[in-house]
This record gives sequence, structure tokens and C-alpha cells, in this order.
Amino acid sequence: MSFLAALRALAQGLDGRVQNGQNPRQMMIARTLQELHAAREALGPVGFVPTMGALHAGHLTLVATAKAAGRPVAASIFVNPTQFGPKEDFARYPRDEKGDLEKLEAAGCALVWLPGVDAMYPPNSATTITIGGPALQWEGASRPGHFSGVATVVAKLFGQIRPEAAYFGEKDWQQVQVVSRMVEDLALPVRVVPVPIVREADGLALSSRNRYLSEPERKAAPALYAALTHTAQEIAAGKEVAAALHRARQSLAQAGMVPDYVALVHAQTLEPLASFAAPARLIAAAKLGQVRLLDNVPVG
Repeated sequence: MSFLAALRALAQGLDGRVQNGQNPRQMMIARTLQELHAAREALGPVGFVPTMGALHAGHLTLVATAKAAGRPVAASIFVNPTQFGPKEDFARYPRDEKGDLEKLEAAGCALVWLPGVDAMYPPNSATTITIGGPALQWEGASRPGHFSGVATVVAKLFGQIRPEAAYFGEKDWQQVQVVSRMVEDLALPVRVVPVPIVREADGLALSSRNRYLSEPERKAAPALYAALTHTAQEIAAGKEVAAALHRARQSLAQAGMVPDYVALVHAQTLEPLASFAAPARLIAAAKLGQVRLLDNVPVG
């Protein structure tokens, strides 16, 4: 049996099945690198949606956007330990494998990669990625090591999946810029596609962590988006930036939040701007109860 024939035979044993050696009749699930390689050989070029699970409509919008490009869609579910700090919520991070797989299959995903920690970080692994530039401030300063963990795991996933394009939600605006910078700097053969934020009707950006908001906190949470949109309008209208940001922080405190940062930044470099100049983004992080909310809006 040839090597490719062996791969096709292995693909037949995945959780999904391959029809005519090419097109999956239903979603394939790979839990080992051997299974993943077989599935990838069967699919050909793919669009890729990396996730940490606990999927919501925002994730499914990424799948739909990738699918609209005309390629099969591969997704991954992996709660990456290296992007969590020692006092962060790795153990508590929501997990719902069964529900996630059902959502991905209903969305038309062709392949899901479900690696274990040993597959992503073998005991003898000795390489990580350290990134500067857009990773240094804001989330990078508040969560030391976070973006090194993000860059490392995304680079590994790109190497494993080998996608033509990868789709990331703009809610994590800084993360999109960090990944884009890494891809350009390392000349990785993948196109990073940002996808606009999906929001609740009251403006709250969808997040897997929103489920941890109490009822009163959930009612207060849209104040973050309201403050950002109002502040963006003020800045675009020519109001003094420092004063507008101060008012935004006061507004968040009045809503019961503890602001970490509210900043006007260059949209790609994430460097702070003292006055409005395009391309600009207004970014914010604030604690509401035990939940850290992130959001951002364009300015001008």
C-alpha cells in the first residue's frame, strides 16, 4: 500500500468519513497528529478557525466567513495553558466539547483538531516565540507571557493545519495584530483574515467568559461598549483625547467596573496616540465582578 493510500485508509477511521477519498460526508475529528495528517491530505486547501472552545455565535461567524471563501473549513479546540498566567482562569475556563462539536458540524465545518497538551507541547519541546511590537503594551503588560503563549500555539497550529487563510475575531483586536505581525515577520504562508465583532442586541461583545456574569453584572456589561462608542465619537469630533479617555474611565467606574485601560492607539502597532490620527482604534479592558471584559471600536 502506498503512503497516500495508507493515509486515506487512516482517514476512513476518523470520527468522520471520507467519501471518494476527497469530500467529507460529515465532519472529521482528529485527536492525534497521525489522524490530523490523514484528514488534511483528504481535504486539500482549507480555511482555519482556531478556538479554545466554549463556542458562541462569534466563533460560528468565523466558520461561516471561512466557508464563504469556498474552501473546506478546519477548526481547532484547544485551551492553551501557556497563554494563561498563574492567577488566571485556565482551570475554570469553560469547556463543552460535545456542544462545541455539534455546533461546528451544524455550521458545516469539515474537520476539527482536538489535540491534547502533549501533542502541542511534547515533553522535549524547547522552542517558543517571543514577540515585541504590538504585543508589548495593554494585554501584554497586564498579562505577562500571554502573547508569547498565543504566538507559540498559533504558529504550531499553522504548522499542523497548513491553512491558506486563518480567521480571527476582532474582539481580541490586539491578538489579531500580534498574529498578523508574527505571520509577516516569519514569512508564514497563511493569510490572516480579521472578522468584525459579533455583539448582543445591547452591544455587549460575545465572549465565552460572558457566561460567568451574574444577572446584575450582565445588565451592567453593555456600559463598556456604550462608553467606547461615545468616546470614539468625541475624539473623532475633535475633543481632547486625554480628557475623553478620562471621562470614559469614570463612566466605567460608575457602571461598577474596574478599568484596566482605555486607550486610543494606532490600529496596527498598538502605540498610544495623544491625538487622533488614522488608522486609530479605541481599546479597553475592565473587570466586572470576576470577569475581565475586552472591547474595541474604530475611531473616525
